[in-house]
Amino acid sequence: MLPAQLIERSIQCVGRLDQDTTGLLILTDDGAFLQALTHPKKHVAKRYLVTTNRPISDEQIEQLKQGVVLRNEQGIYKADDCLQLSENQLVLTIHQGLYHQVKRMIAAVGNHVDALHREQIGQFKLPDDLEEDEWIYLNDEQINQARQLV
Repeated sequence: MLPAQLIERSIQCVGRLDQDTTGLLILTDDGAFLQALTHPKKHVAKRYLVTTNRPISDEQIEQLKQGVVLRNEQGIYKADDCLQLSENQLVLTIHQGLYHQVKRMIAAVGNHVDALHREQIGQFKLPDDLEEDEWIYLNDEQINQARQLV
């Protein structure tokens, strides 16, 4: 998908998307920028559109907000924000980035993720008009915002 000149620059991903997850993926060759967006101490928010297999109950939303225990992890993991859009869809914001974290959090409250789409990382929002498998360069304003994170 990327031109050879970008591949040669040792581009790294800010986070990752699972095979069955869609959405925003930021690529960079700037190590300080990568660190600013991925280091746990920075608490950078990641917002996801989650579609569940079964209806989402008020109790499940409250559990996500209060925090859940994830298997093989220490501590409690809670949603920074959780907004129900419909019976089977919610917007979930987290600041960590554990392996399959959103899917595991939804499973911990007794539901299952059917579709997962990352909409935003920090201040970087996926453009509405960007088609799947398309990519863009950051504009000057976005680059300046990114430099402020470092």
